[in-house]
Amino acid sequence: MSNSHGIVVTGIGATTPVGGDATSSWLAIKAGQSGIASLPYEWAGDLPVRFGGVLAVSPAEVLDRVEARRLDRSQQTALLASREAWADAGSPEVDPVRIGTVVGTGIGGVITLLDAYDVLKERGPSRISPHTVPMLMPNGPAAVVGLDHHAAAGVHAPVSACASGAEAVAWAARMISDGRADIVVAGGTEAPIHPLTIAGFASMRALSTRNDDPAAASRPYDLARDGFVMGEGAAMVILEREDHAIARGARIYARYLGAGMTADAHHIAQPDPDGVGAARAITAALADANVSASEVVHVNAHATSTPQGDIAEAVAIRKALGPDTAAIISGTKSMTGHMLGAAGAFESLLTVLALHHRMAPPTINIDNLDPEIGLDVAANTARSLPAGPLVAINNSFGFGGHDVALAFGTY
Repeated sequence: MSNSHGIVVTGIGATTPVGGDATSSWLAIKAGQSGIASLPYEWAGDLPVRFGGVLAVSPAEVLDRVEARRLDRSQQTALLASREAWADAGSPEVDPVRIGTVVGTGIGGVITLLDAYDVLKERGPSRISPHTVPMLMPNGPAAVVGLDHHAAAGVHAPVSACASGAEAVAWAARMISDGRADIVVAGGTEAPIHPLTIAGFASMRALSTRNDDPAAASRPYDLARDGFVMGEGAAMVILEREDHAIARGARIYARYLGAGMTADAHHIAQPDPDGVGAARAITAALADANVSASEVVHVNAHATSTPQGDIAEAVAIRKALGPDTAAIISGTKSMTGHMLGAAGAFESLLTVLALHHRMAPPTINIDNLDPEIGLDVAANTARSLPAGPLVAINNSFGFGGHDVALAFGTY
């Protein structure tokens, strides 16, 4: 296998429904622990869906109070994850003009927007905070992270629904391969848990309605799956030019190998049932990585737990990797819920750690595996990955027909 880009992962950070940092999140995921529970908010009682994946550790417990007041929750989580990732990379001393930031989000500061509108209606325009616009804009998380790391090479904010976090990683790698940056903070963030967003997804019949058993509600590939579970959080990886990382003695988790980005051109919310666009994204990622389908040993699947989506992705995986692929499939949204714009970033992080520790995370809540899936799913328990050079894929798909596949390899 080859890596013409020479890009590696040297740092990771996250705050998720299963842990307040990357290490605790990985340990919880590996152990099959669910972060899904009844929502701890008074307003939840009026909703048709009353559960979700709330952060295990509130940002308010970690951030300075004055700093937190000026940031939307999506910005708070992004900042925490990026600081952890930067420290994990050794807090490298780098010329700011060689540092980049790419942070994706699906919705951005929706809580700020909706809360500010309530203030406007109830108390008038004079009570609107001057921080409102910077807090609600979708590029706000990228801007906050960029400022925190003095990233002068460029700050970018892809908004492609649930593929945003994965797309951010792909664009970050492009910044390095194009020679714009030596090191890039890349990832995604989302803080969507609000009555309006939950009501909207519920109205689409996209959400599971298992109010009586939240921890079992997200069940990718199970015959009884009935929709996704909303989650929140952020995850960041530090991508770095390989020779730059080696020169400073950095610890390297894995290689970034390549990306494929396509579109279904099928429907605003439903996936193409034939999986054509998703399969093309996987195939393009393999071509970019210069590896063959037979080298893929693991896929962290998008696997949202929707009846149509799980089947469409399985069809795509079989098309791209072959009908008899031996790749072990993990659906980690079974534990975190769907973190929307942060999902692809956190699942990229998990893919990197799966290679680093040679362990494919479990997909929990599988009582009856849907026979239409036709793949080797790590059902309910983690699975060991073999020795030697390995390739893994992370899939992320989003409303609008966005398809992103990322390829990583062992280092």
